[in-house]
Amino acid sequence: MKTAFLNAELVCPKSGVSRGDLLVEGDTIAAIGSFEIPSDAQRIELGGKTLAPALVDLGVFAVDKAACQAGGIARVGLMPDQSPVLDDPGIVRRAALSGKPVLWVHPIAAATRALEGQDLAEMAINASAGARAVATGRGWIASSGMMRKVLVYARDCDLTVVAHAEDGGLTDGTVATEGETATRLGLPAAPAIAEALAIARDLMLAEETGARLHFRQVTTAAGFDLIRAAKRRGVAVTCGITPAHLLLSDIATSDFRTYAHLSPPLRDESDRQAALAAVRDGTIDVIASGHDPRGPEAKRLPFTDSQPGMSGAGTLLALSLGLVRDGLIPIERLFALLAANPARILGLETGTLGVGMPADLVVLDPGAPWQIDAVRMAGRAGNTPFDRLPVQGKVLGLYKGGAPIG
Repeated sequence: MKTAFLNAELVCPKSGVSRGDLLVEGDTIAAIGSFEIPSDAQRIELGGKTLAPALVDLGVFAVDKAACQAGGIARVGLMPDQSPVLDDPGIVRRAALSGKPVLWVHPIAAATRALEGQDLAEMAINASAGARAVATGRGWIASSGMMRKVLVYARDCDLTVVAHAEDGGLTDGTVATEGETATRLGLPAAPAIAEALAIARDLMLAEETGARLHFRQVTTAAGFDLIRAAKRRGVAVTCGITPAHLLLSDIATSDFRTYAHLSPPLRDESDRQAALAAVRDGTIDVIASGHDPRGPEAKRLPFTDSQPGMSGAGTLLALSLGLVRDGLIPIERLFALLAANPARILGLETGTLGVGMPADLVVLDPGAPWQIDAVRMAGRAGNTPFDRLPVQGKVLGLYKGGAPIG
């Protein structure tokens, strides 16, 4: 089957922005730019709308097909924090098949058995079952000796370690970042330095072992400084962030708004500004949704009793496009953060508009206005701190391997 997308604004993280056509044959991209359109090709007129690589969402906590479709996401890296935990090859294999054909799930297996931080999981066997990386999950591995073993074993298995960057000795039992807001609300809080402490240790271990390390979320100025310095030294480290930590500060938790109860917690305004600077200068490699849908039974509780997390897959693209409109980064760089870079970290050949690449594509109107509505959000739940926020950027079509989704 052949499909020709005509008169598109083509956005590619590698080749930049251009105007032209794109041809799909079977499930791969066959031609880009100006070419002779086969007579038997289905023609889709885009009229100048944007055609870009479909998003690769690194680090979701649920397989949520409807939310991913709404957000232009064709592939997800699934965190091991499932029930049961992704620490067994049979469970990993089942997760890898769970979304097909409309959503490809790439499991991130548990680095330690049951995510308890005590014994190494069977990384090599889990990798053969489909795991694309290993992770510490929502928590931090307290033992430096165990974390070193994780990094060495992952290095030998050619896997990236996805780490949670908070020192549990400081954050246990807390729900917020120390500061004026937490004090005024009377919330148990941890100092922001808890992130930098965890990052500093793991960076030293990664440098010593030569392992690849990805911090799923870095959210503080001190953390970004450590990442920058490590990259200059040649450490194989990358880091991500969510739109929530780019666009919101801890003030969003005022009035005990549990939809703004996240992990890591929202930081103060100076750290938020540092995060925007880290996007601009390339310190941040990935923008991910952190998709963690929670129902009312987990959110409509006192703040300290509520569960952290937000539904983010459906709003990831629209919220991230604000960085382009604000002039922080160009749109091709945004799609590197949303597609090419997460694909590279997971070892996937996708995320660009190259000939021979999988035809995982999103058609969007970057300027189309709409309003986020928690009640009407596609997916499992609408627990978003961005409820009623006007945004721009609407997904018009999603294609997985050249086949339309939805």
